[in-house]
Amino acid sequence: MTYKKIVLEAFGGPEKLSVATVAGLPEPREGEVRVKVLAAGTGFTDTIIRQGQYTGVKEKPPFVPGYDWFGVVDEVGAGVNRLKLGDCVADMPVIGGYTQYLCVPEERLVLAPAGLDPASAVAMILSYTTAYQMLTRIRSLRAGSTCLVHAAGGAVGSALLELGREMGLTMYGTASAAKHELVRRYGATPIDYRSEDFVERIKRETAGEGVDAVFDTIGGRNWSRSYQCVKRGGILIAFGAMQITTGEESVPSVLLGFFKLMAGWKLIPDGRKTAFYNIQTRREKLPQEFKDDVEALFKMLEAGKLEPAIAGIEPLEQAADVHRRIDAAEIAGKVVLDCS
Repeated sequence: MTYKKIVLEAFGGPEKLSVATVAGLPEPREGEVRVKVLAAGTGFTDTIIRQGQYTGVKEKPPFVPGYDWFGVVDEVGAGVNRLKLGDCVADMPVIGGYTQYLCVPEERLVLAPAGLDPASAVAMILSYTTAYQMLTRIRSLRAGSTCLVHAAGGAVGSALLELGREMGLTMYGTASAAKHELVRRYGATPIDYRSEDFVERIKRETAGEGVDAVFDTIGGRNWSRSYQCVKRGGILIAFGAMQITTGEESVPSVLLGFFKLMAGWKLIPDGRKTAFYNIQTRREKLPQEFKDDVEALFKMLEAGKLEPAIAGIEPLEQAADVHRRIDAAEIAGKVVLDCS
């Protein structure tokens, strides 16, 4: 029997992704299970990894990309006692998800309820867990709190909006005009970052007070402007530096912004806090917390409380084309690869 996977042949553009056909399924070793992958998530982080700019990946090509996946246990190795054939499981390996089959140590896997839609379920792993942990672990926000979300039309941004709505938060989201409909879908107020000054808009919306939390994945210069939107007692949470990968901002500029975020602003006695969040490093330090949070999100999905913005479901073989669309900022929400 053969199966397919996507291989990154060298760091670079989407053309560096190729489809490989492998003869013979992988066999689980002791303590492992083999998983038939049903869906793999795609997103901006995958494109950073493809370019070789993601510091959390030390491997050199060729390798299989794919930050997260959802599937079903297909074979059980010796010594496995928690999982059984047919169990729905998920993982966030950072690389390795763009494949139809893989073997994984049992202890890494998050058990999911049966019957979940694979595309919606895979959205819970990276995108929604990132949003959920920032909203509950980094800063617990009460109903009525106000938030500004940058890149609100993306996978994590839209997850923040939907979870914020579920928590009773008042949400504002920066996005291009083409993605404003998605922002409104989750009950948030869109701000066109291309034609509006978001700092001035937030000041107007909040009578000059500012918001309780800003979630910023854009970059160092933007963090400085986001800090101006934070009210006394509020927090700026940075979780990426998108503009360094798009070439819109230099490395020194981002490093200066990171210094301000982690040290400089903390010395100012203005009652505002700052933090940097990375889901990968937090999962490594707190693996049980990660499992608990993904399981909580799966239960919310099962109960019909969440409806992630799935922009499309494409065959695994179309991974390179999906990456081209992500690079062009064409996608509102998340495109999922069908690996089944």
